Amino acid sequence: MTEKIIILDFGSQYTQLIARRIRELNVYCEIHPFNKIPALDSDLKGLILSGSPFSVHQDNAPLLNLNAFKERQIPILGLCYGAQMLAKTNGGEVLKSELREYGRAHLELKDAEHILFKQVSRISQVWMSHGDSVTSLPSDYECIAQTESIPIAAFSHRNAPIFGLQFHPEVTHSTEGMSIFKNFVVDICACSQNWTPSSFIEDTVQNLRQLLGQDEVVLALSGGVDSSVAAVLLDKAIGKRLRCIFVDNGLLRKNEFEQVLQDYQNMGLNIRGVDAKSFFYTALLGLTDPEAKRKAIGKAFIDIFEQETKQFSQVKWLGQGTIYPDVIESVSVKGPSATIKSHHNVGGLPQKMKLKVVEPLKTLFKDEVRRVGRALRLSEQLLGRHPFPGPGLGIRILGDITPEKVAILQEVDAIFINKLKEKNLYASVWQAGAMLLPVQSVGVMGDERTYERVVALRAVTSLDGMTADWCQLPYSFLAEVSNEIINRVKGVNRVVYDISSKPPATIEWE
Repeated sequence: MTEKIIILDFGSQYTQLIARRIRELNVYCEIHPFNKIPALDSDLKGLILSGSPFSVHQDNAPLLNLNAFKERQIPILGLCYGAQMLAKTNGGEVLKSELREYGRAHLELKDAEHILFKQVSRISQVWMSHGDSVTSLPSDYECIAQTESIPIAAFSHRNAPIFGLQFHPEVTHSTEGMSIFKNFVVDICACSQNWTPSSFIEDTVQNLRQLLGQDEVVLALSGGVDSSVAAVLLDKAIGKRLRCIFVDNGLLRKNEFEQVLQDYQNMGLNIRGVDAKSFFYTALLGLTDPEAKRKAIGKAFIDIFEQETKQFSQVKWLGQGTIYPDVIESVSVKGPSATIKSHHNVGGLPQKMKLKVVEPLKTLFKDEVRRVGRALRLSEQLLGRHPFPGPGLGIRILGDITPEKVAILQEVDAIFINKLKEKNLYASVWQAGAMLLPVQSVGVMGDERTYERVVALRAVTSLDGMTADWCQLPYSFLAEVSNEIINRVKGVNRVVYDISSKPPATIEWE
């Protein structure tokens, strides 16, 4: 059994960051929407309530009854809105702040010996972001910290393991936030901190063997980290009963199909390569809407797999390299999250393929997948590979897809990626790629006027893709890349660089 902390998401922009902090303590945690509370089981060690754009005074504000957790003495930690909800639902008072507190503040402990603040400085910097404040606590609660402008910045129940923090310990601006989380998760929730890559591998392989029995699994490999690590885990569990298919959808990077297929064969995986370029180009013919293209690519994958798996009579499962951000970004519920984009590897496929889905990595963030891959002894070249979208260049070509456009973008992308590696910049970038824009611009080449395509380069830094900052690559590097692209790629006469961060912009342009 794996001990776990549950995080109830009320829509905070920091919810995923809370999960990352808990996992950094080698404690497993899960995020659930506030309106989809999971069944309480013996593995549950604690509950964290996230912040929210809601005010507790709104008519539609989520005010939960947590008696089931309290009766079982499951520790509860409310953050910002979560703390205000705890106070209000237990008889305290929450009022609109006269002065909205946003940004850095200095937390002053009233009880430096309190278990939640063990090894936390008496005066500690924290990050505030709230318009409401707890002004009066329920009779069985007490204040344990304050700030210059907030008299009740932290509180606890006198007799039960229930705590509220008006600030956000999950952000780096709260300089001792990790100490607070450790005190809650380790000392209060009594988690053993044994959730490591090795334990994940051992538990996952064992669970896969039990789940799959003697069935065969078909898995789409992409050359990326996620599907590769998923394949190795499945291979350890069921061996040659894993049937891997690597599809050339005509939207891969230059020479990627041949190179990656050889790498997989060298890894000993049971793999078959399928050239389906023309099939995908036909499916995408004339489509310009990003969602329409994603869905067409997803359907084309289904059709190819249906065709390929007919020869495997025992295949009953579809393996997927789905990771946690895919799941989070594809869920749409009231409040906490909205559908940002559809993922071709999340939802919808099993019904059409008549296969059950197995997703060994669906609880992991990207950097956690890499750590598991290292524990599995996968090559650093593969593990260090930048994320590449499932629909490939299909969502990096804005507008309709043609083989000519793909060829142009493959050349541009190859120059950009190879130059990053040549200048030792590749490892410092989380994801990089090029976009072919649906516009043309005037240029001059060899005394002649040109009217050719524009490409945009994109490079970001990130931990897991949930948020990202644009990379401040050296101007000299960008100038060299731009010059080489324009000189070598026929049909391109202008290169621009994307300096948008996520949010508000997504990493991909479609």
